[in-house]
Formats: sequence, structure tokens, C-alpha cells
Amino acid sequence: MKKFDTVIFDLDGVLINSKKNMEKSWDQVRNKMNIRQSFNEYFTFIGYPFEKILNKIGIYKNINQIKKIYQKQSIKNLRFVKVNSGVIETIKILRKNKIKLGLVTSKDIKRTKMILKKFKIPIKIIVSPQKNLRGKPFPDQILSAIKKLMSSKKKTCYVGDMLVDYKAARNAKIEFIFASYGYGERKNLFKKIIKKPRDIINFAL
Repeated sequence: MKKFDTVIFDLDGVLINSKKNMEKSWDQVRNKMNIRQSFNEYFTFIGYPFEKILNKIGIYKNINQIKKIYQKQSIKNLRFVKVNSGVIETIKILRKNKIKLGLVTSKDIKRTKMILKKFKIPIKIIVSPQKNLRGKPFPDQILSAIKKLMSSKKKTCYVGDMLVDYKAARNAKIEFIFASYGYGERKNLFKKIIKKPRDIINFAL
């Protein structure tokens, strides 16, 4: 009997390594907008919606302009994004075993689709930030994905690498699996942990 029939993934840190892309894009934002906050300050809150990250590091003005510049530069810097080792193989195995797959990310839908297409990651159900859905740590995006996948909470897990991912899963009342190879810390907080993408198979099958 399958432990889970639905696996929902976070994107950055879990399926892809986009840290270099983020750093270069943030540095270009800093130069264009004369922003003093460092990339390390920005990166501390990765996983939250972009606007929320800016607020958390003390930026409250010109949010839309900063967001547009960052997203434009991120697309230009797409070559610096790498797919994590074992991701494609793992997803193919899950699909072969009839596991439903979804993606919940704080990255906008345009860049998310570009990345999935670039690396041929076969996940079709994507929930990115929308006006009618609150971002993580609220459960809205995860619950939307579960609904689209026609799944149950009891048989669904969310795979993330940040504390905000854990909080979102907890608020959605589903199981959380921590990807220790990603960007997050506080590993002692999590009961279910994977050290590489392929380890998710042990939980799903």
C-alpha cells in the first residue's frame, strides 16, 4: 500500500539549484535601485513571496519596480539555474507508479514554466502566487494544488527545504518532508528527511 499517492514539491532548492541565478539577479537589482540590503539578507527569507521578503529586509517602497527588474534579470540569468541531480529520474519513477505530482512555489508562473520546460521536468499542476491565494506560510497554494490534483490531505505530502515550507504544510494539515540537500537549516526540527531527491521514493511507494 502506498504511503502517499500525491507528492507536491517546492521548486527552488528542492528540484533546482537557483542560488547563483538569485544572487546575480539581486546584485543587478541593488545596482539599478541603489539598494543596500545584501544578497545574504535577501536569501535568508527565500521561500516567502517576493514582496514579503522585501518587507522582511526593510524594503517598503518601489516594490513593483524592484520585482519587475528582478524577474527580468532572473530570466536573463536563466543559464545559471541547474536541475538537482536525480530529480528527473525520480519524477519519472513516481509517475510510472501512478503518483500524482504537483508544484507549489513562490516563484512567478512565467519563470516557473520556463524552468520546467528548460529541464523537461514533467510536472503539469503548478500553483504559483496569485491574487486570490495567500503565499507561504499560509496553506492556500498547497490546498489549491490538492484540489487540482483531486487528492486527499491524508495521502498528500509536501517536499520543501525551508522553515516556511514546513509551516505551510502544517497549516494545510498535510505531511512535510524536509529536503536536507536544499537551502534550509534547522534539520533537527523535522521528522521526515530526504538527503537526495531519489529518497522521496521511499516515502511514496
